[in-house]
Amino acid sequence: MEYLDFELPIKELEDQLDKCQIIGQESDVDVSNTCKQIEKKLEETKKKIYKNLTAWQRVQLSRHPNRPYTLEYIENLTKGTFLELFGDRNFKDDKAMVGGLGQINGQSFMIIGQQKGVNTKMRQYRNFGMANPEGYRKALRLMKMAEKFNIPVLTLIDTPGAYPGLEAEERGQGEAIARNIFEMARLQTPIISIIIGEGASGGALGIGVGNKVYMLENTWYSVISPESCSSILWRSWEYKEQAAEALKLTSIDMKKQKLIDDIIPEPLGGAHYDKETTFKTVAEYVSKAYNELKDLSTKELVAQRMDKYSKMGEFKE
Repeated sequence: MEYLDFELPIKELEDQLDKCQIIGQESDVDVSNTCKQIEKKLEETKKKIYKNLTAWQRVQLSRHPNRPYTLEYIENLTKGTFLELFGDRNFKDDKAMVGGLGQINGQSFMIIGQQKGVNTKMRQYRNFGMANPEGYRKALRLMKMAEKFNIPVLTLIDTPGAYPGLEAEERGQGEAIARNIFEMARLQTPIISIIIGEGASGGALGIGVGNKVYMLENTWYSVISPESCSSILWRSWEYKEQAAEALKLTSIDMKKQKLIDDIIPEPLGGAHYDKETTFKTVAEYVSKAYNELKDLSTKELVAQRMDKYSKMGEFKE
């Protein structure tokens, strides 16, 4: 397990507990009471830290290297039924964007999401979860296929943003994202979107227009990352913590502003501390959302989605 800076007190107590247990196993000394005291203090420390996280600490947790990524969610949600589909039928297959058919609790879904990669080699292969235009065009192709066969769409969002390179701009990055937003707004099948990690800018919005939009507890969703915001406003990354607070990017902030439908709770410490529970909870939310949407007509689905987004940003004089 890797630890973030603010998690170091937890690491120290876990190390003490390990040493205490080893002493108990390797000697005749009874250390059970000492181990229990450390366990109690460890639990109290975890609760104190994770119940009072700052916006920046939640951003850090959303990027935790042990946190499950899109393909791990897909593998555990679909229980071996996932069939990956490739290519945008125009340029090439974008490895940063994955998608295909799979069953969750007996219901077929077209599942689409960004994949970051679990090690250095895989991160380079997946372009760190930053999709090119062909990735968004592949996603749209799969959504249109789902619409044709009346299959609900599930999108899993985890990206630091769409790829900002020259070649992406040359192939129409902005147009590809805008086209996805336009088409998703009127797609005639249920769409469920979940932010499972980072939800940055148009890269997230390109697959994030849904009838139901959820965020896991320790994720963020914003027009810009705290570091980029800090570099623009203060010409330095040193103010990223202030930027994170000002951006109101946490799941709690998003729910308060009615930009998402609900928050999916995570185990104490984050999704990576108990992946099985996280996958089970996400599956429950997906099934619940689908059951709320499945009886709506295509006209009602589109109207609900249009109404949902047209209300965002309303104000009264």
